[in-house]
Amino acid sequence: MPQPMPPTNAQRRHFLLEMLPPGSVGAEIGVHLGDFSQVILETVAPRQLHLIDPWIYNPAPEYERALYGGRSEGGQSEMDERHMSVLDRFGPEINRGQIIVHRGESAEMLGALPDASLDWVYIDGNHTYDFVVQDLRLSLAKTKPGGLVTGDDYGEGGWWDGGVKQAVDELAESGNAQLLLIQNGQFAFAVTGT
Repeated sequence: MPQPMPPTNAQRRHFLLEMLPPGSVGAEIGVHLGDFSQVILETVAPRQLHLIDPWIYNPAPEYERALYGGRSEGGQSEMDERHMSVLDRFGPEINRGQIIVHRGESAEMLGALPDASLDWVYIDGNHTYDFVVQDLRLSLAKTKPGGLVTGDDYGEGGWWDGGVKQAVDELAESGNAQLLLIQNGQFAFAVTGT
């Protein structure tokens, strides 16, 4: 009997997308080539989607196994090509204002959005602990009460040495947001206050 194929990233995350309200305003931190952004568009049909990514090559040793570090053989020129491919891919949505692409660090780009202006945030950017803590903190501020702060790669290990798991666990323990679920490496918090 043939073995079933493992689920794709989009399949692993599909249940999470079903939690996001159609016609909502959301942000994706960590866009890469825009593959998951496309799935968000098709599944959620957001009124507005903020795509946030610096598309910056990082040659530091700790990023040797990262898509924007050692796994990016073309260095910064490859990052620039990825950015341009996202602009090309979503040209029509950008032109009508459905997608806004923010090229820069999430602290600055997400930080510039008005507080409580988003219905949800999906975090899949820099997975090291300090960056995830920062993204979670900012996402809680930028998401409306009752909205969702979600993300990818919850688990032990990885090149980020469990940084996502540690940051998510600490937020869950703090009581600053209600942990709704952890499933298939995905996490979701409900924003409980202003």
